[in-house]
Amino acid sequence: MDFFKQTFTTEEVQEGLILSIDKPLGWTSFQVVNKVRWYLKNQTGLKKIKVGHAGTLDPLATGLLLLCTGKKTKSISQLQQKEKTYTGTITLGAITPSYDLETEIVKRYPTKHLTEALLIETTKKFTGTIEQYPPLYSALKKEGKRLYEYARTGEKPKIEARKVDISKFELKRIELPEIDFLIKCSKGTYIRSLAYDFGRKVQSGGYLSALKRTKNGDFSLEDAYSMESVANVNSEKNIKSIKPIN
Repeated sequence: MDFFKQTFTTEEVQEGLILSIDKPLGWTSFQVVNKVRWYLKNQTGLKKIKVGHAGTLDPLATGLLLLCTGKKTKSISQLQQKEKTYTGTITLGAITPSYDLETEIVKRYPTKHLTEALLIETTKKFTGTIEQYPPLYSALKKEGKRLYEYARTGEKPKIEARKVDISKFELKRIELPEIDFLIKCSKGTYIRSLAYDFGRKVQSGGYLSALKRTKNGDFSLEDAYSMESVANVNSEKNIKSIKPIN
């Protein structure tokens, strides 16, 4: 179902909706929020509508983004606490400053020593409660400034490690340099950081080359609204190319 072909009443929007949206590639979470708010305003005639999301997805990630309207925005904090499920791809043999495709490869590493047994065994080291450092290219604030703002000016502020919980980390496909995964994790987990740390642990660089959120608590991507009618508006201009690994 395309969200922008649905009809909602003023009462529904004000009392509160929890909307499952399939975020397109290249969109920021805030762009999705703004587009949905604009659509609901035009449809209902309301001048002000509260709309917020329950967990950011990076522009280069796709999948389930929960949006809340009206009185349901009070549920955002509760929804953010729920376990989330992701599928995606880690590309081994190289690193990027952003730990994903947002920035270009800066260094390459060997992959000939990697075996299926080693890769599977390493996933166990990232299961349970682990510590990770958020990427410098992230929206986290440090002394009132977003980390990505420091990154763009070449500054490297001290970033504190944080504990996160990984209840499942499975490899679904191994075709080096790519490995596909399924991860279930707690709030605050950076899959980009996990990709980078995984690459280091197997003594070969790694970066996140694809990511999709499939679940947030009891909400599933299978039941989400698409954004087909507007999906290509921001995608192309927000996606950067990256040189392939030779």
